[in-house]
Amino acid sequence: MPVADSPSPYPLEQLYSEHHGWLFSWLRRKLRCSHSAADLAQDTFVRILASRDALLGMREPRAYLSTTARRLLIDRVRRQQIEEAYLSELALAAEALEGHQSPESILITLEALEQIAFLLEGLHVNAREAFVGYYLDDLTQPQIAKRLQISPRMVRKYLAQALIHCHRTLDIAEP
Repeated sequence: MPVADSPSPYPLEQLYSEHHGWLFSWLRRKLRCSHSAADLAQDTFVRILASRDALLGMREPRAYLSTTARRLLIDRVRRQQIEEAYLSELALAAEALEGHQSPESILITLEALEQIAFLLEGLHVNAREAFVGYYLDDLTQPQIAKRLQISPRMVRKYLAQALIHCHRTLDIAEP
């Protein structure tokens, strides 16, 4: 086709000024939301602007605009369906994990346990076991005594030793 016979491009400014109002109204009726209609109308013109050949030989601008807008609308609905399915699966996963600690709380717990382990270094084994049993495992002094095969009075003595040791270790660690 000779250059002289090729159709002249439809000026984008003219296309926008003549058909934006119609496209917006058409989309608002379809979507029942003026904000979504405005977004989709804008997306339609952006899509046409991005296509180099879209304006060449355009004979029916409203048909072209409505087809482009319909395709964008279908893309949007598909994307919303995917997002909803993802959010639904995410909610199910969160529900399944209910009662479990988050990674952040696990990290905080591990750091606290490391600090406690540092504080208890150098302490007699029974004193360390009594401390852990009483303060971390929520055991009673008689339960600890039974576990360690010592008297409840000795458990109290070990707990006191552990607390004094921790206090001294903290005093040394802090300048």
